[in-house]
Amino acid sequence: MSQQQMNNNNSSGGNIPVSERYWTLVDKADKKFSKIRDLPYYERNRYDTYFYKVFKVYTQLWKFQQENRQKLVEAGLKRWEIGEIASRIAQLYYGQYMRTSEASYLSEAYIFYEAILTREYFKEGSFQDFNLANKQLRFLARFLMVCLVLNRREMVHQLVNQLKMLVDECRRTFQDTDFKEWKLVVQEIVRFLKADTGFMNIRPLRYSLVLDPHPDVLPQVAAPVTRKNLRLRDAVLSSYHHNEVKFSELTLDTFRMLQCLEWEPSGSFYLSTGGKSGQNGALGSSRINHSQDITDPTLPPNPRKAVLYRPSLTHFIAVLATICEELPPDGVLLVYLSASGITGHTLSPSGSGPCIDTAENITRDFQSHTIHSDGTSTSSMSSPSDSPNPSASQNKGDFISSHTGCLQFGNRGSGGLNCIYPSDLIPFTRRPLFIIIESDASEVFKAISGAEKGERAALLLSPSCSFPIGTGDSSRHSVGSLFTVFLTAPLQAFCLLLGISGSDVEMDIYKHAESLLSSSLNDWGLTLATSDNLDPVWAQILRDPFLRRFLLRFIFCRAVLTLFVQTYNKKEFHPECMPALPDSVSPTTTASQTAVLQLAKMFHATKRFVFTEAISVSDHKNSGMES
Repeated sequence: MSQQQMNNNNSSGGNIPVSERYWTLVDKADKKFSKIRDLPYYERNRYDTYFYKVFKVYTQLWKFQQENRQKLVEAGLKRWEIGEIASRIAQLYYGQYMRTSEASYLSEAYIFYEAILTREYFKEGSFQDFNLANKQLRFLARFLMVCLVLNRREMVHQLVNQLKMLVDECRRTFQDTDFKEWKLVVQEIVRFLKADTGFMNIRPLRYSLVLDPHPDVLPQVAAPVTRKNLRLRDAVLSSYHHNEVKFSELTLDTFRMLQCLEWEPSGSFYLSTGGKSGQNGALGSSRINHSQDITDPTLPPNPRKAVLYRPSLTHFIAVLATICEELPPDGVLLVYLSASGITGHTLSPSGSGPCIDTAENITRDFQSHTIHSDGTSTSSMSSPSDSPNPSASQNKGDFISSHTGCLQFGNRGSGGLNCIYPSDLIPFTRRPLFIIIESDASEVFKAISGAEKGERAALLLSPSCSFPIGTGDSSRHSVGSLFTVFLTAPLQAFCLLLGISGSDVEMDIYKHAESLLSSSLNDWGLTLATSDNLDPVWAQILRDPFLRRFLLRFIFCRAVLTLFVQTYNKKEFHPECMPALPDSVSPTTTASQTAVLQLAKMFHATKRFVFTEAISVSDHKNSGMES
């Protein structure tokens, strides 16, 4: 561009060329973005001010390029550079959602990403420029993550198809690069969607005011039983199993828990708005409004969530400490841990294999907003593990005595560095904890009960042995953990236990079964609320809709697995809770057996369960009267 052109681009307010002012803003925005990118997601309150400062700079940058688009294009501005700004704004929104769990930020991220897709900012010249092709691939992967969390499944499938085609085209165009890492990314998302099928999402995993009881109508707990009413404010979700289904750092188990801890927008508030274009073919400036709330204003805020993938012990403890420090007086912290365990034997082989594979190097950055040329990760939510040690089997860390069982979140050779013990959680029981353990070593966490430092903890513990569900291919690796499925999608878990897949279910029967299950869950809730011997630990959380739903689904899970023929009288296949629940909701009560029997009848599976003679006779008489 000539000097005369530069002078013609001068703004009316001075002699600085428009293009120079623009690139100065870009440089300023880039520096601020690189700083906030590396900040941890779990320290929310500390960085809100900085987020708004960064966002203010990007608002100025976006507005400036809109107002001066023609001059900037004449000065050499490329379409992909406009897309890069929009992508950064979307990443800011998604990062803030991860820190706050506010649905409006997630929706805004979707709007910007959708606009980039619609306007094809990265498409032009992508097959001539290797770096531009990588930008488009990263954009699609990031948009995929947002759509998954937002549950926009149609868009997810559209993006997966585009990602497949783009990777294939890049391999043909840039033959000196095999794009192996991106092929692995495609395999991850395809495997994820194969496990998280439409059948698993017939009913929203989120808390729905259409399908679940409104918080205002939950039964009051007897006054002598409860001292206070607590609310779920924060959650720490972490899962690691060898070869488990995941996309980026979001495993199938943590994804379902994440969804289950959000409010489902309902009615007219379930928006699927797309990005609206301005005259210059870009998003309208009205979209740059971080205070705009497009969620249902009648819903309470979502609990804040920290998703940790393969955390080291020190990282895990740092997250717990920070969240406990920020927890309000009426708050409960939910800790969900899903991992293979050690109960006094040698370390589980589940941690074998490379510490961080090539696919993780790429996908890990979808949450940290960048990919470096050397493939290293800057994600604040992840803690790289040590490389496997060939002589690890000889280390004393491989052998843990029976009284020090733990969960294994890392590799075989890392000893206790990536292991979480019950004693690691005890210091944090100075605040109310609701702990869910999904592991073959879950029973060792009973040690927490009675050892608390101030507040008694509530524990839901998975069976130490998980019944294989479905066909040979439908293992834990392909459908997720059964106990977690029961807590997040109980009717689907019931069907999977019986070997029933989505193609085998008639929707009318399924809806009737869903209605029966909802009625039974509400009955159990009322029984607990009116019980004279309900432990205060459960009484104080029974008015929280999320925790109440977990507890009632646990009661259902326990009843089903206790009465199921193949796990009958086999304690290792039954979940447990601490402290104990009243006998009035035990699996052997008439109410519990009847609830399971009614569902079993719906799916013609009564012979798959063991019922007492009184229940069987009563059911036979009722069937005769109906006929």
